[in-house]
Amino acid sequence: MLNWLNYNYCQIMRTKNLIAVNEFCVSHDIDVSFITSLHDAGLIEIISIKEQVFIEREQLSQLEKIIHLYFELDINLEGIETIAHLLRKIESLLNEINMLRNHLQLYE
Repeated sequence: MLNWLNYNYCQIMRTKNLIAVNEFCVSHDIDVSFITSLHDAGLIEIISIKEQVFIEREQLSQLEKIIHLYFELDINLEGIETIAHLLRKIESLLNEINMLRNHLQLYE
């Protein structure tokens, strides 16, 4: 009984951080297949629970940037993949620079 209650509590807490893809698409006037394409390209993660598809709240900012690039700037999915790759690389390099600066400060 306790395991069942723990499982249900975890499911409730998990879904609080999730947004239904259908609702997101309706509110942004986009097709669900666009979200599927983003997932297939590895740009966002989707979660399926009981035949319903969700995205995590933490991905909203990224997803809205992608929507802006695609619909407003007319950049195709391949271009968005390239941009996302370059942004991840820049973030990685910035983290490395900060680490090296911190390491260098130890010797000053």
